[in-house]
Amino acid sequence: MSDAQPLFAVLRQSADADCVAALERLVREAPDRLLARVNALDLARRENLDEEKTVATLLHAARIGLFEMSWNVLCPSCSGVLDTNATLKSVRSEEYYCAFCAVSNEPTLDEMVEVSFTVSPRVRRLGAHNPDELPIWEYYRQVFWGTGVDLPGDSLEAAMQQVTLDAVELPAGDKAILSLQLPAETIIVLEPVTHAAQFIDVKGEPTSNRQSLTLVYTNLHAPTGTTALRPGPVRLSLENRAASRVLPAIWVANDAMHRAIGKRRPFLTAKRLLSNQTFRDIYRTDTLGIDQRLKITSLTFLFTDLKGSTELYERVGDLVAFDLVREHFRTLNDIVAAEGGAVVKTIGDAVMATFLTPDHALAAALRMREAMRKLNAAHGRDDLLLKIGIHEGPCLAVTLNERQDYFGQTVNIASRVQGLALSPSILATDSVVSNPQSASLLKEGGLTPAVHRHALRGIASEMAVYEIP
Repeated sequence: MSDAQPLFAVLRQSADADCVAALERLVREAPDRLLARVNALDLARRENLDEEKTVATLLHAARIGLFEMSWNVLCPSCSGVLDTNATLKSVRSEEYYCAFCAVSNEPTLDEMVEVSFTVSPRVRRLGAHNPDELPIWEYYRQVFWGTGVDLPGDSLEAAMQQVTLDAVELPAGDKAILSLQLPAETIIVLEPVTHAAQFIDVKGEPTSNRQSLTLVYTNLHAPTGTTALRPGPVRLSLENRAASRVLPAIWVANDAMHRAIGKRRPFLTAKRLLSNQTFRDIYRTDTLGIDQRLKITSLTFLFTDLKGSTELYERVGDLVAFDLVREHFRTLNDIVAAEGGAVVKTIGDAVMATFLTPDHALAAALRMREAMRKLNAAHGRDDLLLKIGIHEGPCLAVTLNERQDYFGQTVNIASRVQGLALSPSILATDSVVSNPQSASLLKEGGLTPAVHRHALRGIASEMAVYEIP
């Protein structure tokens, strides 16, 4: 820990003081399980910290080497970790298979890719830095499950023992023979290292004759199998042909198992991180590969542009206009960050920003309009007239012009909706206005959107576009 003191001193220069203090205390005092894969949102909740400041602190801590950042591909059903990557560039766009759930899913950045933080081994050594030495249940906690699984704290082993008929550690090349009594329930033989699962459908008349089942583990990801057996004794032969140890456990799939591993909690998604201004500032050119395309099922885009900016330069001169436009950019950037969004890029006098949900984009738009009104009042003239358009929908996260960007029809529509705007109105599509949180925001502000139908270039049919007065 003494080696970390200079790094924490550096961290204090760029991150929130309360968050740094909590992180330093965590590294010094917390059990290994709380440092193996830090869930930023859960950390903020436990320590009563601001979520955005906590995420920013962990990002700065990863940048200077206090923590290591991981991009973990999750099964959307069980939240088990299917793949761990040091960067988002390593996440494949092809389907990932979960043996536990026997399903394949193409990864999306909304809920299938989590971002977690592990304390660096040069700061503090953890068992998770050498997972082959972790006890079986800590392996499940620290390696197999994602940070969104709310597992029992110190009582995980006791909870799992209630649903476990047996569990064994098999070194590479070893074999084991287990004698079990099968109840008339569904049994799962789950092996977390090789991600192999065998389901046993135990049904029918009980038998006193010993049944047999053999399972062989290799480094290949085998498909999930199902075997039918009767209630009664079984001889389970396990053989490890993989290159490392395996940890097969035989579980009874019942309500007790669901209580032990079925609770969920919020976690930091890749989608949220890509729309985090601190992340975009720190990892500006090191996020996605050139040919990488990753799906996001829902993201909200906000486009702004200054009306009559060319005339502004002619009217007040280059120097004054430059200062005004720079002040306008600074104001918009602050508002976007305050609403939990991120500026993707600026194009001339225009801004493209993303938000996790439509209501935050709408709140940002309303604040932008009011901020421009105040700036104009301060300067005594209406020089800054802002046009704003908002749309929500699916998109692709890509790299364009050596920066992380977005591609797809949702982006095109948002841009074209902004092109229809006449300052000081805000234009938004139905997916934005119909969002329940957006509707509440409009109602609180006494704002009633007026709907118009517009033909947008590249869109087959006219779209409903709402003008927010």
